[in-house]
Amino acid sequence: MSRFTLDQEIKLVQDEILLLGSLVEQAILNSVDALQRRDAIAAKNVYDNDRKINAKHHAIENHILITMATQSPLASDLRFLAAMLEVNTELERMGDYAKGISKVAIRLADTDYAIPIREIQQMADLATSMLHRSLGAFVAGDIVAAYSIPQEDNQVDELYESIYRKIIEGMIKNPDTISLGNQVMWVIHNLERTADRVTNICERVVFIVSGESVEFDGMEEEHQDE
Repeated sequence: MSRFTLDQEIKLVQDEILLLGSLVEQAILNSVDALQRRDAIAAKNVYDNDRKINAKHHAIENHILITMATQSPLASDLRFLAAMLEVNTELERMGDYAKGISKVAIRLADTDYAIPIREIQQMADLATSMLHRSLGAFVAGDIVAAYSIPQEDNQVDELYESIYRKIIEGMIKNPDTISLGNQVMWVIHNLERTADRVTNICERVVFIVSGESVEFDGMEEEHQDE
């Protein structure tokens, strides 16, 4: 295969990853919006649309593997294609987080539980902004952005701790809210994990550009009930 053909295939995969990132970003924002409006129908739409995210994820994975197998990529190309596989997986997991938030929105739609939605919205806005910019850095090979974006994870963590304390205080004052409060805990957990996965994308950018392996947060993989 020619160099031109390989470059074309890599560009196509990049475009598909950006599209997947856009779908995930919108899913997260839509799930939090549904939670805010107590809109079970909107939340169900987010839940159902996760199938599109999964389908796009699998299509990208297949495209990358076929490119690796058929177009004789150089070592540098293989490193980039392997990184795209990892980013693709990170995005699919973030889509799962949006799906998880939508499930909580459905469960809380008919309740009068006092959701700390302003702070939750701030978490969602920050996490999705980090995601959007990390994908831009990935495509552009912007190592400066890759180092700076993960620093914003501290703001997400601070919001998480603030909301966590507020929910716990509410549980202490009114034990009847424990079950509902635990549901909201899943929301902030998923948003915090989204920001963590953004740092993983930034680590891939650094690796692609410099060959250096870095860990911005030392996060270990964990699994959430779907």
